[in-house]
Amino acid sequence: MSKPTPEAATPQGLRSQNERLILWLIRRGGPMPRAALAQATGLSAQAVTNITRELIAAGLLDAGGERRRGKVGQPVLPLALAPEGALFLGLKVGRRVAELVLVDFAGTIRQLRALPHAFPEPDAIRDFAVAGAAAMLAELTAAQRSRLSGMGIASPFYLWDWGDKMAPWRGRDLRAELAQALDLPVWLENDGSCACGAEMMFGSGELPEDFLYFYLAHFAGGGVVLDGRLRLGPSRNAGAMGSYPVPGGRQVLDVASVSVLETALGRDLPLDDAGWRLPPDIARQWLDESARVLSHAALGAVAVLDLPLVVIDGAMPAALRDALVQATAATLAGMRHHGVTLPEVRAGTLGRRARTLGAAALPLSAGFMPGGGIAVPRPGRNGHETQGAPMRSPRDR
Repeated sequence: MSKPTPEAATPQGLRSQNERLILWLIRRGGPMPRAALAQATGLSAQAVTNITRELIAAGLLDAGGERRRGKVGQPVLPLALAPEGALFLGLKVGRRVAELVLVDFAGTIRQLRALPHAFPEPDAIRDFAVAGAAAMLAELTAAQRSRLSGMGIASPFYLWDWGDKMAPWRGRDLRAELAQALDLPVWLENDGSCACGAEMMFGSGELPEDFLYFYLAHFAGGGVVLDGRLRLGPSRNAGAMGSYPVPGGRQVLDVASVSVLETALGRDLPLDDAGWRLPPDIARQWLDESARVLSHAALGAVAVLDLPLVVIDGAMPAALRDALVQATAATLAGMRHHGVTLPEVRAGTLGRRARTLGAAALPLSAGFMPGGGIAVPRPGRNGHETQGAPMRSPRDR
């Protein structure tokens, strides 16, 4: 399967960096008045007024929110993202289920379709995505369809390594096939990276500029964020934490995966949280062993990158995920870590929808995020991003 993402930009994607910065600040901070945007960006009040007027005219910002009166002065009008400003398709290719969503500019899933399968088969996935997209678009008005910015695909890489039944994936380029069939820009990235990006863009928690991310589904994966940017690496597979080697000649995915839990149970677990019933002894053993390998991988990453946070999420009930977070934090604290500052270990906030939302985030980030990628921008004194600026030593300050 091909990994690169397309270079072509959509009409909605031709936005200036300052416009993208303002859209991001409102996305993460909620509705904001122009004065707050000027303070956050370092831009002049007049510049912010001009930029936000253009964004309102483009249908990307909504100025119709409730007026809020401060202690003195005139009422201020917070600017919010306009949900109808842009629409995005997201396709997740999972081991047991494929999902297709239509997501609006505010990050709300408008439509969702699922295709359970014994194994993902490339022709079936392609046909599901094409037919599902057509059905979704048929429910939109012409104006809404004109706001569609493209499709993102969240898929594991090297699918053919999963066994003989996955051999048909070798040499297939799902991104190119769907781009041709749908006549849309299509992006494709690793599903673990997409889940991490979704936490950055749509998650409800505050995140530092550097953190490690684990996502546990049928297999384990992950992502890494440095200097506020989701890092993909030269092969677009950075942060592949499921492949991290652990003692015993194994990898994280050989231990901390839902598939391992299903093997212990002797049955498949439901594709939703409601039907999960785990015997306490099996759950405890899986939690202990998973926490051990996650801690090993996390400590190695922290020793190299000095990361202050580890986020753990997955396709599992929140109670089990939270128990895994607690077990991992406890195991990590008990490991020999002289010379290393241990990170906080925290649960993710998106659960089962992380990878699918992350797929939809690919066209969103390409068209509307500073730098055209999933990042947490740090405004400079004149409103410009500071990512990529050279590091300064203390004597330079």
